[in-house]
Amino acid sequence: MAKKILISVNMRCQKCRSAALKIGGQTTGVTFVGLEGEEKDQVVVIGEGVDAAGLVLRLRKKVGFADLISVTDVDTS
Repeated sequence: MAKKILISVNMRCQKCRSAALKIGGQTTGVTFVGLEGEEKDQVVVIGEGVDAAGLVLRLRKKVGFADLISVTDVDTS
């Protein structure tokens, strides 16, 4: 079952947004990465077997403050 992970990330510029998308896309098991929210400050990752806590740690290290908002099941059929 695929999971949808929603992470709030403090992104100040376009370079930070592209870095966050790149980190999300490099994670194993990811099938979709995108931005959500009014200010495009939330990263959405959909995939199977994705380590949400590890992804948040990598985002904190490379981009800035990141907070895990939710992890939900997604029906892929």
